[in-house]
Amino acid sequence: MEKRTIETYKKKFDDIRHETDGVDYWYAREIMELLEYAKWQNFEKIVAKAKISCENNGIEVDDHFVEVSKMIEIGKGGCREVGDYMLTRYACYLIAENGDPRKEQIAFAQSYFAVQTRKQELIEERIAYMERAEAREKLKESEKRLSQNIYERGVDDVGFGRIRSKGDQALFGGYTTRDMKERLGVGDNRPLADFLPTLTIAAKNLATEMTNYNVEQKDLYGEESITVEHIDNNTSVRKMLGERGIKPENLPPSEDIKKLERRVKREDKKIAEQAGKLDDKKDKGGTD
Repeated sequence: MEKRTIETYKKKFDDIRHETDGVDYWYAREIMELLEYAKWQNFEKIVAKAKISCENNGIEVDDHFVEVSKMIEIGKGGCREVGDYMLTRYACYLIAENGDPRKEQIAFAQSYFAVQTRKQELIEERIAYMERAEAREKLKESEKRLSQNIYERGVDDVGFGRIRSKGDQALFGGYTTRDMKERLGVGDNRPLADFLPTLTIAAKNLATEMTNYNVEQKDLYGEESITVEHIDNNTSVRKMLGERGIKPENLPPSEDIKKLERRVKREDKKIAEQAGKLDDKKDKGGTD
């Protein structure tokens, strides 16, 4: 996600933030608009899922989801009363977690509500982690599919390892997987991809998906033909990167993704505590 996009989303979410008794909160109907849900009935289903998540986490639901009513304008100058919720930062985080992460604004919201300080650089860091984690998961899935594909075509696990290593050698300009681990300081017992930047992970995934496609379409059989295919695809991806001045073997390593994952999980556990609690204001009315 581009920095300018993050700045735009951050302003929008900041602008609808309210405060009462030192606790930040947002109205569900305003959040609904920013997350681009067209119908309140559909958004209420997401809120219901978030409340269940809250309860399952052992957190008091009423501290974070407070039902309120408000008047909205309708045609010809009229008004009518509608239901709404006051939501703490934690409630908003759970709503984002239960939304569709493929929607850019929901992916942003997951990070925005997870970061208590609202500092943009911390939001950017978390979004970068999410994008890298998503790319890593896609690579795992495409490599799993390739392993299954080639097993059905006469290649065992050892052969799969050789094919993948040959692909790495083509992508990294002659450096083997072991060479790259040494360059990046990766231990022998850890996957290289856990230390690669998002761009390189995505490049490996693209080459692997291309191999999967052509193995199936061309009905390739045996280690030799599949190895040639995988080398060709990694070579093509390397050429594409080279045309943009990028040599994947020269990119610096990223932080261990497993270490990042553990840190994010620790931070997530603190969100409810840091968000504060809302008093039941159904009869009192909220204060901005």
